[in-house]
Amino acid sequence: MSHAIQLIVGLGNPGKEYMGTRHNAGVWMVSHIASALQERGQGQWQTTSKLQAMTTSVQVEQHDCRLLLPTTYMNLSGQSVLAAAQYYKISPEHILVIHDDVDLPVGAIKIKIGGGHGGHNGLRDIDAKLGTQAYTRIRIGVGRPARSKDVVDYVLHAPTQHELHDIEQAILKACSVLPLLLAGEINKAMQYLHTEETNIK
Repeated sequence: MSHAIQLIVGLGNPGKEYMGTRHNAGVWMVSHIASALQERGQGQWQTTSKLQAMTTSVQVEQHDCRLLLPTTYMNLSGQSVLAAAQYYKISPEHILVIHDDVDLPVGAIKIKIGGGHGGHNGLRDIDAKLGTQAYTRIRIGVGRPARSKDVVDYVLHAPTQHELHDIEQAILKACSVLPLLLAGEINKAMQYLHTEETNIK
């Protein structure tokens, strides 16, 4: 079965006070994709209240795709994803969700199809609203604090300059496999990212 991606979702919290925080790494990547395409006249964001999101339609190497940035808070992300999936008639296996991940080292990048939410509130709500975990994720490593009880505070703060550099390099690496993801070549994208990730420093 082809998992050609038709909808890319960047998870995060709305508002300027959250934009620079680790929890918004998914927003950073989707915003980067849109910005890169704006030079070609694409990637102009529109706020759509019925989807509770900012959205734009783009084309990458002949593949059409929609980008989505929910305007809900992280723990309500599923509302926006479900609304977009229903409105655009896109099934879960054609959805890519990009999010921060404290279980990966800073700057690590992984593609995953399905699986649990790992305690991530955005994924937890998407799972609940879609009624399935059968969507693709890009996990952006932001590292984990020394004490588990500090995780919430940790992801709601900005990374250090060194961490930010590593995360930005990971995002650039992930963006390079976007054409493969849109073509449904998920395994090729995984192979490239997962074998090259040791060079992201």
